[in-house]
Amino acid sequence: MKTTIILLRGVMPTGKNKVLMAPLRTALEEAGLSQVRTYIQSGNVIVSTRLGLPAVERLVHETIKEQLGAELKVLARHVPYFEEVLARNPFKDEDPAKLYFTLLASLPEAATLAAFQALDHAPDQVRVVGDMAYVRCHTKYSDVKANNNFIEKKLKLAATTRNFNTISKLVALGNEG
Repeated sequence: MKTTIILLRGVMPTGKNKVLMAPLRTALEEAGLSQVRTYIQSGNVIVSTRLGLPAVERLVHETIKEQLGAELKVLARHVPYFEEVLARNPFKDEDPAKLYFTLLASLPEAATLAAFQALDHAPDQVRVVGDMAYVRCHTKYSDVKANNNFIEKKLKLAATTRNFNTISKLVALGNEG
């Protein structure tokens, strides 16, 4: 069994994509995932499973849709992936409170990535490494032009963003299991 971190895109506190974590844990356990844990109310899940990542993403997506009535993007990676994300962070020496990680559904196409990298994100900084966009905010994330929606639109990929503390905590929780 591998410990897998699942990030849900589009979880809302109210409305059609409202997903409470307790019912989510129950639904995912009933769907066959083991040691299901959640972290905060924003769609972070840690599970143990023998399924491959695409199968986990499909299973979680369908379970949420059928059991909880929400239509969400689901991105899953194993714990070592996120350890690597933290290790290769190009902004390691910056204030962690200003660091955000945008996980892309897949690698961006070369031409699309080149066009994105040619954009001026100042005063913020954005670096795409593999399927992760690292964002260093000059002030705060709500002021960033290269937010999750912008990155999705420009790179033409589903994406979901978490701050440094959340990624760090998910790695720690994943290593506990």
